[in-house]
Amino acid sequence: MKKNSNQFLALNSYPRVRMRRNRMQEFSRKLVRETNLSVDDLIYPIFVTYGNNKKEPIESMPNIYRFSLDLLDKEIDRVTSLGIPAIALFPKIKNDLKSPCGKESYNDKNLICESIRIAKKINPELGVICDVALDPFTNHGHDGIFYNDEIDNDKTIDILCKQAVVQAAAGCDVIAPSDMMDGRVGMIRDALDEEGFNNVQIMSYGAKYASAFYGPFRDAVGSLLTSSTKDKKSYQMDPANAEEALKEISLDLSEGADMIIIKPAMPYLDIIYRVKQEFKIPIYAYQVSGEYSMIMGAIKNNWLDEKKTIMESMIAFKRAGCNGIITYFAPYVAQELINQKDKKN
Repeated sequence: MKKNSNQFLALNSYPRVRMRRNRMQEFSRKLVRETNLSVDDLIYPIFVTYGNNKKEPIESMPNIYRFSLDLLDKEIDRVTSLGIPAIALFPKIKNDLKSPCGKESYNDKNLICESIRIAKKINPELGVICDVALDPFTNHGHDGIFYNDEIDNDKTIDILCKQAVVQAAAGCDVIAPSDMMDGRVGMIRDALDEEGFNNVQIMSYGAKYASAFYGPFRDAVGSLLTSSTKDKKSYQMDPANAEEALKEISLDLSEGADMIIIKPAMPYLDIIYRVKQEFKIPIYAYQVSGEYSMIMGAIKNNWLDEKKTIMESMIAFKRAGCNGIITYFAPYVAQELINQKDKKN
């Protein structure tokens, strides 16, 4: 018998339909779970610094340290033991090595290149990702070089290409341009291919916003801006814009980007979702320093539950469409996933 619309609504609503039924027991919640997290989703950022026997705490990032090269092996061993598949390396160099054009960035024996070699020697299978940007290497803290009192796009790209090539030569698996210069992905791809590094991947910061959440990171790598009259808004994206992010990412893909990073992460879940729906490409959220420090500050004040809060943030990124997460919580999350697996066994 044909049912009218009112009868249909009655059959597909309470009390016949009870959404809570699937939530009542743990086994059922597992069966209907739409999003899952694994250690394979994690990328761990590691800060390296000059000197010897240094494990320097970063005041604005609780439980995060800078490691001198002679102590890097222990951190690589820890990452390996947890099954984390990849790391991202960031340097804090000596101030006297910084310059207006960031020339230390393409020294093939610089801090990052030496870190890559150490990491690959300890664990050749560990994925190594390196930023291509000049902010840790310039004496003004910007991601590019100044010319006529502004960040010059094309002159900056020339330096970035050199930086990418020395990193690839040192053994870097994935080049991650975070500078937000126009056209840099294509130029870096060409530079890598010309030197025979056609299999080195590019994980582009396709949408990097001019965010207030980067402060602790700039403290960690010593890239605080020294000019009071300049900020990074002329090259990083306006937080108010979403359509622009889609355009930026489409350009990076057309230039040869293999994967895309969206940064920051939690305040930009809508961007992650839209990009995934539009392009169906590998996307990575960068849970940036400010997000990490904000969560850690609340945890240390007993305002938030540590495990629940950290793990919920990870699931949010996966639910929005991320293939993986760059996060300072990676070792904690990996250990928690191991603990969960041990409980099952």
